Amino acid sequence: MTDAGREPGRGSGPLFGIAEVTGVSMVPTLLHGDQLLVHYGARLRPGSVAVLRHPLQQDLLIVKRLIERQGAGWWVLGDNPDTEGDSRVFGAVPAELVLGRVRARYRPLTPGRQRSAGVVFPWLLSAVRPVRSARSASRRLRAR
Repeated sequence: MTDAGREPGRGSGPLFGIAEVTGVSMVPTLLHGDQLLVHYGARLRPGSVAVLRHPLQQDLLIVKRLIERQGAGWWVLGDNPDTEGDSRVFGAVPAELVLGRVRARYRPLTPGRQRSAGVVFPWLLSAVRPVRSARSASRRLRAR
């Protein structure tokens, strides 16, 4: 995950920023190459998709779904059950490492693809979408 904005601070810095998804841990919700609109300092709740610092490598930004509060942190999981790199590996993430909530994603047109109406029209219908909270987030935690 790469972040195109300045480092958001508590009470200072930008309200919104852009981040790019790298990897497949959030498939099918987010795909490799998707651009994300991140709302820094937004209210967080279970089911929200958030950008956070990796708790074991804090110079690395990751995007995960917030599952539940655990003490002073969040239990986070990727939407792709076949990948690791979430709270099943590193435990709850301290709340101060959660930078912002993902509000929308923009899926760029695949480079090199034909620009015919049959390709562009379906892309236009799905290119920009809000990223909503999952209603089943707590159920997913119990199922694991």
